[in-house]
Amino acid sequence: MAGFICPRCRKAAGREGFERNLRVCDNCGYHARLNWEERLRFILDEDSFVEFDSDLGSKNPLEFPGYEAKLAESQRAAGLKEGVVTGRGAILGYPLIIGIMDSTFMMGSMGSVVGEKIARAFEYGTAHTLPVIMFTASGGARMQEGIFSLMQMAKTGAAAALHNQAGQLYISVLTDPTTGGVTASFASLGDIIIAEPGALIGFAGARVIQDTIGQALPPGFQSAEFVCAHGFADMIVPRGNLRGVLARLIRVHGYKNERARCLP
Repeated sequence: MAGFICPRCRKAAGREGFERNLRVCDNCGYHARLNWEERLRFILDEDSFVEFDSDLGSKNPLEFPGYEAKLAESQRAAGLKEGVVTGRGAILGYPLIIGIMDSTFMMGSMGSVVGEKIARAFEYGTAHTLPVIMFTASGGARMQEGIFSLMQMAKTGAAAALHNQAGQLYISVLTDPTTGGVTASFASLGDIIIAEPGALIGFAGARVIQDTIGQALPPGFQSAEFVCAHGFADMIVPRGNLRGVLARLIRVHGYKNERARCLP
């Protein structure tokens, strides 16, 4: 099995050990990006996941040139019909609703179907009194859908607000990268916002901001560590600790463990 060269520290590691370590570099702690299948496998209890709305796929409402071909290419690359997977699952016995954005599908951009699936996930959590956990990874709104894409910011935000008004817990987990309209909508509305170490988190790109304000940006600008230090995120949690942290947060908010029902 081929080795892995960390893009941050340039140290070599065995591919098998790297994968066993959840794609985190042993030397410097670099967190490589995960696709939806990898994320599901490490975060949820085995065989607990039931997918929602897997049949939903995007159209081309604006007749944007080449959009259908781009969608087909992304579907082949990601093994998905769209850029987010949603469903019901469990973490250490605690039932929940989960959404996972996959950056290999058009850079996790949010189009009408992505927004619809996320909104439906919140609605299911509201109706069934379940916590929602969203893993974000996105370059922002999908330009090929124009206003239909931008509408998803309001739709997902409204669904998250109704879930909150129903007294349910929403945990937002920001992974690399979380930018644009996703950052400006449901990603920032979590009751608890967790970031993975080193993740890029922001709205506009650093170069655009720097050119606009005409000033140099501070070191580490838009890194998980920077945004957490400035109050945008509540905590940074290494990938290997995330399952336990999420389970504890769900427990302290009063949700019941399904495994406990099986005890004598």
